Amino acid sequence: MTKTYYADLHVHIGQTKQGNAVKISASNNLTVRNIFDFAKNVKGIDLIGIIDAHSPEVLTEFDQMVRNKEIIEPDGGGLSNGEVTVLLGSEIEIYDSFCSGPIHVLCYFPTIEKMKQFAQWYQMHVKNPHLSSQRIYMDGISLQHKVKQFDGLFIPAHVFTPFKSLYGKGVKSSLKEVFDPNLIDAIELGLSSDTDMAQVISELKPYPFLTNSDAHSLENIGREYQKLLLSEQSFRGFVQALSSKQGKVVCNYGLNPKLGKYYETKCRQCGQINQSLNQCRQCGSNKVIKGVSRRIKEIELSQQQSPSIGERPPYIHQVPLKYVPGLGPKMLAKLRDHLHHDMYIIHEAAEEDLIQLVSTQVARKIIQLRKGELQVVPGGAGQYGKVEK
Repeated sequence: MTKTYYADLHVHIGQTKQGNAVKISASNNLTVRNIFDFAKNVKGIDLIGIIDAHSPEVLTEFDQMVRNKEIIEPDGGGLSNGEVTVLLGSEIEIYDSFCSGPIHVLCYFPTIEKMKQFAQWYQMHVKNPHLSSQRIYMDGISLQHKVKQFDGLFIPAHVFTPFKSLYGKGVKSSLKEVFDPNLIDAIELGLSSDTDMAQVISELKPYPFLTNSDAHSLENIGREYQKLLLSEQSFRGFVQALSSKQGKVVCNYGLNPKLGKYYETKCRQCGQINQSLNQCRQCGSNKVIKGVSRRIKEIELSQQQSPSIGERPPYIHQVPLKYVPGLGPKMLAKLRDHLHHDMYIIHEAAEEDLIQLVSTQVARKIIQLRKGELQVVPGGAGQYGKVEK
């Protein structure tokens, strides 16, 4: 029997190095326990990927929670408290002799034991195994094979971001320059692209697209997410959904790409949209950042093959509730108190129920959010776009 679940698979614990100690960031309060609680009770997310799970401190917390019977390891893998399932992941930076620039990838493993085995190997190839997104000193294909050796999933992260991504600067035109295509399980799109933009790249046709938050705070969990049809709420169920054997990705929910920090080609100095990458036509600065929309067009033209357009799940443009014009923190807290959690508010709450708690104008904005109809001002050069009031 299959059921649908909401999943966000790219959440950072938020550890910082302080002297010789590694500490959880007090401002984010992103502990494993808090992620379990916030994901379900505030965000309504059922499946979470924690991508610092290789860290000794995080593994210790997992072990303690298992011993205390706060969580269990289901037969299908992952960690569950009975409501939320966590997938144990690692975000890693590759910058080998084949890369034009650094590339971030996500690796997920089925059990604590497999993650510990990977972490033991991993710490021999990075400078600081305690922190996330560490550069690994080996080539991408060797890393792929090692991940598969531990029964893991390999997913390039936020693939179009101008910095530290596969297509941003990592390759000139093809993922084959750095990876074995047969050892990639999915593609994470990132905040500045969506399905319509990405599917014009022919070599991406075999892979499911994922939309994740890259959350560095509790509130940003579920900034982007997907609805999954799963045979079971576990690592195994997720693997089956990616391969469409039992289950599938039903729908992707993410920011309108124009809200992303790098959609347009813009000058970082003055914010002017530019056609030239050499010098800003407005202020003369040479700090012009190539936008994702432009980079995707370059890759599409360079591959000289038919685009990958085909049957894919719908991609619904959404923003987190906190970005809805007129919906302040106190009003958002009131909605959450009365209407369960964000997934219910966004997807199910009737307009008349919303109007009882917020103004008619804000309620209509939430309905527009649900339908992907909010109008936005494009972002670029490191500045997010904005939702029009």
